[in-house]
Amino acid sequence: MFSALMKFMQAKRVLPKISDTERLALEAGSVWIDGEFFSGNPDFQKILAEHYGSLSAEEQHFLDVTCDELCRLFDRHRVSETREMPRDVLEYMKKKGFFGLLIPRKYGGLEFSTLAISTIMAKASIASGVVGTFIVIPNTLGAAELITHYGTEEQKNHYLPKLARGEYIPCFALTEPTAGSDAASIRAEGQVFKDSDGEVKIRLNFRKRYITLAPVANLISLACKLKDPANLLGKGTDPGITVVLLHKGTPGLSIGNFHDPIGEPFYNGPLVGKDIVVPAGQIVGGTAGAGQGWRMLMEQLAGGRMVSLPAGAIGTMKTIAAVTGPYSMVRQQFGIPIGHMEGIEDKVGKIAALTYAFDAARIFGCSAVDAGHQPPVVSAILKAYSTEMARELVADGMDVFSGAGVMQGPNNILGKAYTSTPVAVTVEGANIMTRTLIVFGQGATRCHPYALNVVKAVENGDVRAFRNNLLAWFGQFAMTVLRTFTRTLTRGWSAGSPVSGVTAKYYRRLGWAGSRYAQLTNLAMFFIGGKLKARGKLTGRLADALAWQMIATSTLRRFEAEGRKAEDLPWVQYACEYALAKVQRAFEGIYQNFDAPLAGLWMRTVGLWIVRLNPVGQMPRDRLSHLCALTIQTLHDPYRRLVAGTFMPSEDTPGAGRLLKAFRLITEAHAPALKIIAAQKARKLPHGLPAEVADEAARLSVVSAAEARLLKEALAARLAAIEVDQFTPAEYFGQPGLQHTPGFEDSADAKPVTEPLTAMAMSR
Repeated sequence: MFSALMKFMQAKRVLPKISDTERLALEAGSVWIDGEFFSGNPDFQKILAEHYGSLSAEEQHFLDVTCDELCRLFDRHRVSETREMPRDVLEYMKKKGFFGLLIPRKYGGLEFSTLAISTIMAKASIASGVVGTFIVIPNTLGAAELITHYGTEEQKNHYLPKLARGEYIPCFALTEPTAGSDAASIRAEGQVFKDSDGEVKIRLNFRKRYITLAPVANLISLACKLKDPANLLGKGTDPGITVVLLHKGTPGLSIGNFHDPIGEPFYNGPLVGKDIVVPAGQIVGGTAGAGQGWRMLMEQLAGGRMVSLPAGAIGTMKTIAAVTGPYSMVRQQFGIPIGHMEGIEDKVGKIAALTYAFDAARIFGCSAVDAGHQPPVVSAILKAYSTEMARELVADGMDVFSGAGVMQGPNNILGKAYTSTPVAVTVEGANIMTRTLIVFGQGATRCHPYALNVVKAVENGDVRAFRNNLLAWFGQFAMTVLRTFTRTLTRGWSAGSPVSGVTAKYYRRLGWAGSRYAQLTNLAMFFIGGKLKARGKLTGRLADALAWQMIATSTLRRFEAEGRKAEDLPWVQYACEYALAKVQRAFEGIYQNFDAPLAGLWMRTVGLWIVRLNPVGQMPRDRLSHLCALTIQTLHDPYRRLVAGTFMPSEDTPGAGRLLKAFRLITEAHAPALKIIAAQKARKLPHGLPAEVADEAARLSVVSAAEARLLKEALAARLAAIEVDQFTPAEYFGQPGLQHTPGFEDSADAKPVTEPLTAMAMSR
C-alpha cells in the first residue's frame, strides 16, 4: 500500500520537487526554536533556557568608547553631502580594528561575538551610511568570513591579517542584471583551462551590479559558474557555483564606477570582467572549493542574515525612539507638548514598544548564532521583518516631526533614514521574495518534524522510511487538530505557561497560536503540496504568522533575561498584543483564501467564522500606547535602557544634539514649571508660559532664582531645537557669490528671514 501511495505521490507531484540548489539551502544551517512552532506544541520552558547573550567587557568598551569616538570624528551631514569617506576616519577604523571584528585573533582580528558585531553595526551604520558600510561589508558575507571558514591555510595566512588591518578593502560580487533574488541563476562564467606553462587557470567573464564598496575595493569575492571541460580540477565538467578571489588591477577587470543609491549615499557600483585569467588557486578553499560556492553562501547566510541588515534596521528604530519621544515633548502646539495629544502619543508608544521587541529578537537571534546555531529561517525573518518595521516606524517618526522631518539640512534628524529604508528592504534577498518564498517555503520543509524526511524518502524510493515518517506525520496532524480544538475552547488556558504573573497569558495564547499554525501548515502541505511555491499570497500569510510568533517569543525571552522589570511591562504587553493581532490577521487571511477541495470550503465558511469569533489576539488598547509613550517622553532609566547602544551626539551638535539638550532641560525644569502652573491656577501669577513669568515667580518666591534661570534656559533650548535649516541662494544652488535665485533677479528684493522664533510665537 505504501509503495503504491509513494508512486502516486511521485507521479502526481504531491510533494514539492527540490532542486540541487534548493537542497543545499535546505540543508544549510540548523533548526532552532522555529521548529517548536511547526511541531504544534511549543516548549516555552525549553525556549526560555536558550542562551540570551550580553557583551563582554572588552566588547562593551569598544562599543561605548571606540565606536563613539569614530562617530564623533565625522560630520554626518557633511559626509552625506560630499559623499566622501574622510581619510582620517578610514585610518582610525584601520587602527582600531573595525575591519577585523569577526577575524580570529591569531590572524590579527578582534574575534568579537556575533552579538557584539551586530551591536557595533547598529550604532555606526546609523551614524553614517557611508562610514557604516566600511564596517558592514568587511564583517559580513565576503572575503573575511568565507576565508575564515573555507579558505586554505595559505589563504588564511595571507589574506586574513591584511583584511584585519584594512589593507584589503573587500567586496562581494554576486548580484547581476538577470540574477537578483534568484542568485543561483548567475551567468558569470569561469572556464578552467591549462595555460601554456602547464598551470591550471580560470578565464572569467562577468557583469555584476549593486556591489557595495566595489568602486574602492581592492579584493573581490566573485561568485561565478565554473565550467571545466577537461575535468582538470577533478570535480567533473560542470562543478557549479564557485567563489574566486580577484585583485584590483587584474587585466580585464573594470572597476571604479558608481551607482547612486537612494537616501544616504554609500559606495556602490558595477564590476565587469572580460577574459580575466587567474590561477585556480584563487578559488576560496583552493581547488577543493570548486563548485562549493553555493553551499558556502547558504551556510554563511543561514546565520549571517541575522547580523548586518537587522542591525541597521533596529539601530534605526532605536534612533527613532531616542529622538521622537523627546521631540514630542519639546515641540508644543495649542499650549501643550504635542506628545500629550493622543494621535501623536499613539505613534510614540508604538515606536517605543516595537523597538523593544525587535531589539529583543536581534539579541536573541545573535545569541543563537554565538551558541552554535545557524538558523536560516529565523535569520530570514529577522532580516525581512526588521527592515519592514524600520520603514514603518521611521514613517511614524516623520509624522511626529512633521515639517522638521521634511526640511533637509544638518538639523534634520530622520530624513536620511526615511529615504534610505528601501535599500535595506531590497538587498540581501528582497523582502517580498523572502516573505513569500523563503520563510515558510524553507521553514515548512526544514523545520517541520516529518516533511523533509517524507520528501527524501519519496525521492530515494525508500518505502520503509516513507511509511514510518508518513504515519508519524499523520499522528502529529491528528494531535495538532485535537490540541487546536482544545486550546480554542479554553482560549489557550490548556496550553499552560512556564511563568506566572502578567505575562503568563501571552505564553498560553502563543501556545494556542502555535497549535493552529502547525495545523494550517499541515493542511497547506497536504492539500496544496507542490503548488505552494506558486501560492505566494498564502505562503506570505503563513510567514507572517510564524514571524510574529517569533517576535513575541523573543520579547518574552528578553523580559525574563533582564529580570522581569516592572517598568518594562508596557513594552512587553504592547508588543505581544500587537504581534498576536498580526498572527490573528494572518490566520484570517489563510482561512479566507484557502482554495482547496472540501477543506477549503469548510475553512472559508465555518472555520473563518470560528477564527474571527474567538481571536488569538487584538491590537493593543489605547491605555497601553499611553504607558509606552511615557517611557520615552521622560529622561529616565527606561528611556536610557531602550536606546542603549545608540550614538548620542554632544549637546552642541545640530539636530539630535540640540534636541536632546532641550529634552534634558525640559525634564529638569518640569518640577519648577509645575510650581508656577499651580500658582497661576491660584491667581498668584499671570497667565503665560512658565518661563515668561519666571522672574515674577522668583520675586514672589514661588520658585528660586536658579529655577527661574533653568526655566528660561529650557525655553531657549526648546525654541532652538524646533528650528529648521535655511540656506542662502549661494548655499542652496552651490554657486559662491550668488545673491538671488537664478532667473528671478529682477523680483528678488526681499531678504532671507533669519530671526529665530520668539517665545510669543511659540506660545501661539
